[in-house]
Amino acid sequence: MKLTVWTYEGPPHVGAMRVATGMKGLHYVLHAPQGDTYADLLFTMIERRDHRPPVTYTTFQARDLGADTAGLFKQACQDAYDRFKPEAIIVGASCTAELIQDDPGGLAETMGLPVPVIPLELPSYQRKENFGADETFFQIVKHLAKPMNKTARVSCNIIGPTALGFRHRDDVAEITNLLFELGIEVNVAGPMGATPSDIAKMGQAHFNVLLYPETGEMAARFLEKEFGQPYTKVVPIGAGATHDFIAEIRELSGSTVQLDSDRLRQTWWSRSVDSTYLTGKRVFIFGDGTHVKAAARVARDEMGFEVVGLGCYNREYARDVRALAKDHGIEALITDDYLLVEKTIEELQPEMILGTQMERHIGKRLGIPCAVISAPVHVQDFPARYSPQMGFEGANVLFDTWIHPLVMGLEEHLLHMFRDDFEFNDAAGPSHHGGAVQHATPDPQVVDADNVIWLSDAERELKKIPFFVRGKARRNTEFYAAENGMSEISVDTLYEAKAHFAR
Repeated sequence: MKLTVWTYEGPPHVGAMRVATGMKGLHYVLHAPQGDTYADLLFTMIERRDHRPPVTYTTFQARDLGADTAGLFKQACQDAYDRFKPEAIIVGASCTAELIQDDPGGLAETMGLPVPVIPLELPSYQRKENFGADETFFQIVKHLAKPMNKTARVSCNIIGPTALGFRHRDDVAEITNLLFELGIEVNVAGPMGATPSDIAKMGQAHFNVLLYPETGEMAARFLEKEFGQPYTKVVPIGAGATHDFIAEIRELSGSTVQLDSDRLRQTWWSRSVDSTYLTGKRVFIFGDGTHVKAAARVARDEMGFEVVGLGCYNREYARDVRALAKDHGIEALITDDYLLVEKTIEELQPEMILGTQMERHIGKRLGIPCAVISAPVHVQDFPARYSPQMGFEGANVLFDTWIHPLVMGLEEHLLHMFRDDFEFNDAAGPSHHGGAVQHATPDPQVVDADNVIWLSDAERELKKIPFFVRGKARRNTEFYAAENGMSEISVDTLYEAKAHFAR
């Protein structure tokens, strides 16, 4: 066992909480000691939910261990039913309660409650949060979904969104609208937003749309096997993946409706003159397997970035991510140790990080811009505005989210570059106030820069600097080289000069 300050995934019962909290009419009775009862904090603080999660704890204490902890669990089950009157109950144990082996499923089954009681067997010391969510939703679907006649119109189920998911709320809205435009109805979207009664009707759909494999693939596989419902394999994050997703939907549904893609601005903006100076930027990508694979495609094929490192924390996707890394000519980092991730970023020195809340903190410490692409996330990644990651609008959001940190980095660079110019220094007054401030006259730079030679590599690097500051960068570098007795300017000299004038 290793102690850690941060963890990418919690224990599997947290995944079960994410499913229960996302659903309606479902209650989770969790056999857990005092101290494991932190669901309120997770969902009301981080996700800004306006109601408590539907979780009841037994909250046994040390003095209860010599008595009847099984009785405490049964009483908690009865109290939860009497108070909340749910359509169904899921029961399980936290990682600590698992050690006392009270068998919550067996205990609840003997109580004769008038609603379905679904036991969860979540191996807390072998698996983690995403598995817990995936297994929980699978068990709910397995116990509740019934064979039914298909809907008259072509319909599908959306599978995978949960509470605490990264932009799941907006992704579901975006993909629902996209399916509607294709003439396809959404039968059930779950677990998030669904009731146990809705789950019972999942068999009516013609096929399933799997948006988040980490939290819904087992249910999708079960529905394919039991009800003959195929499921989508493409996750529509990015412009290219969205077009591939649409093609896959057409194949599954037979839809021939033409879509209006005028809302997709990302493809043009990423090729426009305002973005060309971002081409070739070196990025490091880390997160859950699904979002990492999608981000790598968007970064290289749609934004023109160079992916210098990538990895994931959920080992279930290690094979996929390793294959993807090989395609980029790099080695994948498969780890849940944030210190190793930080060490790798420090060694690679990328110009931007695409990662989780962990990498956001790492980026702040190292002074590297970071855009969040994957859970785990914090409160700022549950915005009030509409901000999907999927579909055409999601591609626009990705462009804004990824480009802005780099633009802010450029602005900081410009402030350093121009800090001695009379117009930009702190003593200068606003130009729209008439410029009535005395400007200090800079000391003349009496150096002979005419004999300094630029090496070809340095010239190429200089051309990467935006044209409107390139002349200033050239003059500063030549002055630095002459002042230090250099007759040639290399790439190293260029960056030494940049560091010198930024101090």
